[in-house]
Amino acid sequence: MSLVRKPGGTFILIDSYELDKSDQAELMALTEDGALIEAVLNVHPFHTIHCKFIQDILPHARLIGTRRHHEQAPHLQWDPDVIEDRATQSQFSDIFDFSIPSGVDFISDDDSVHVGSVIVRHRETDIVHVDDTLMFIDLPSLVQKVVPGPKLRFHPKLADGLEKRAGAADDYIAWARGLARDWADTKIICAAHKGIYRLTDETFVEAIDKALEHASDTLDKHRKTYG
Repeated sequence: MSLVRKPGGTFILIDSYELDKSDQAELMALTEDGALIEAVLNVHPFHTIHCKFIQDILPHARLIGTRRHHEQAPHLQWDPDVIEDRATQSQFSDIFDFSIPSGVDFISDDDSVHVGSVIVRHRETDIVHVDDTLMFIDLPSLVQKVVPGPKLRFHPKLADGLEKRAGAADDYIAWARGLARDWADTKIICAAHKGIYRLTDETFVEAIDKALEHASDTLDKHRKTYG
């Protein structure tokens, strides 16, 4: 979960999470008991479990999700706009950039494949918030003496997430390289499940290039199978 202050003093929450008491108290203290939070953007279609908690504590805020959120939790008061649509993203374009990977299923038929998501970049700070599409591997300290870490990587089920068609692998590579180029100033990545990844010894472009290299066997195999 990321809390973003807008220039006028109100807030946007990115993703839902069931906070413990101390974190919830801190969130409420920062936002006048949540009154200053305008909207919650749930950017990963397969992250749904904590949305009810957030709506319960922020019933006034727009709860924006993906089409799958609506399907999986129809009892919640979802905003009619969905975050994967450009028209919805444009409502927040004064503070955020958005990106959805090309060449992969945004919503996979396999519930264990979490490759697709909406990636968000906060322009003012160059901080990227991403769920699963980009991850980082924090190697054990003993391993880091030989192989420095952590390492930015694409989701381990990329092979299952790629669309079963010719050109999907190349589309994914082009998307990743375009993301690296367009968001080259990125210094911090907030990644689901792992925490905060700081780019201290390499640029975002270099990190994406290394992640593509690490995934090259997967991408080459897909290309050989589908063209």
